[in-house]
Amino acid sequence: MMTFEQLNLNSNLIDGLKKQDINSPTEVQSLVIKNILDHKDLLVNAQTGSGKTLSYLLPMFEKIDTTKRETQVLILAPTHELVMQICEQANLLAKNSGMPVTAFSLIGEVNIQKQIKNIKAIKPHIVVGSCGRVSDLISQRKLKTHTVKTIILDEVDSLLSGKNTSVVKAIIKTTLRDRQLLGFSASLNEKTIDICKSLMKEPQIVKANDDLTINPKINHMFLLGDKREKFTLLRKSLAATTPKRAIVFVNDEDSIEIITDKLNHHGYKAVGIFGRMVKEDRANALNSFRLGKSKILVSSDLSARGLDVVDTTHVFNLDFPASQNEYVHRAGRTARGNRSGDAISIITKAELSTVKNYKKDFGVKIKPMMLKEGQLVDFK
Repeated sequence: MMTFEQLNLNSNLIDGLKKQDINSPTEVQSLVIKNILDHKDLLVNAQTGSGKTLSYLLPMFEKIDTTKRETQVLILAPTHELVMQICEQANLLAKNSGMPVTAFSLIGEVNIQKQIKNIKAIKPHIVVGSCGRVSDLISQRKLKTHTVKTIILDEVDSLLSGKNTSVVKAIIKTTLRDRQLLGFSASLNEKTIDICKSLMKEPQIVKANDDLTINPKINHMFLLGDKREKFTLLRKSLAATTPKRAIVFVNDEDSIEIITDKLNHHGYKAVGIFGRMVKEDRANALNSFRLGKSKILVSSDLSARGLDVVDTTHVFNLDFPASQNEYVHRAGRTARGNRSGDAISIITKAELSTVKNYKKDFGVKIKPMMLKEGQLVDFK
């Protein structure tokens, strides 16, 4: 097993990691850290919960010149929650290692004048942001990118899809030609790879767990029922499994509030997050879930993308995901770090063929289950 010392990380960083109970690198960290330190452009395909955020933060901490008060690293992420998580992880690493690296987050729905004032005062080494707000501040010449040495695209498949693509490309063009460009995601399609190749310099494509895109520590199960029975099956499954924390996924954002209210009516402490929520309400809901005040989070795919709450023991698909990529991202909200977790899908007969296809394509076992005398048991 490789050690952090073998990856040429300094002792302050290693001591800081020990304070977080991280004693050895994960597979993706072992594969990419040295290449990042060598200033290579990388496109990294790594399963969720594999430690990919630290796989780029650690070498960034090594590369940043702390004698210069200027932005040297720009990290883009597709959701506000993921932006905040990455920034929190960077600040925690700085605190635990004692290294004077500063990080600042830029997201929409926050007072832009306050952000401009803070950028000017802090002059952060690392800026983590959503493409919209970063683009706005670059256009206003309030965020200087000519000093940026590395750009990181987290959840690159989402960042380089739809209207985001042109915004991301425009941001990259504002930086120097010799900058490093890194892309990370649990799922990569050919279109994303082609776009990255056009933006990167001789990129290396790194695949951690090449033959398995889903975390092997996740147990996959499904319950079969009529559409009108789905909520009842969810409620009984929650009673049978008693999760420490659980995320319930739905496909339609309009149903999030309805499901959340129903769960609370039945005595479960649940909160919901959806795209059109006021930012403060979203933050309060997520904090309630993270702190364990609410045990269940109801969400859509986009709202929970990249969400990392370590003690999430269960993921429930109340609506089965429409794509394989979304199944990977949903299931990956559990079994974070070295923990195991359960992904339970509540499906109709019409969705059974899709489940079988996913089983075949992912090479994982999705076990049929049933509820019997208040317990979740193998289907017989």
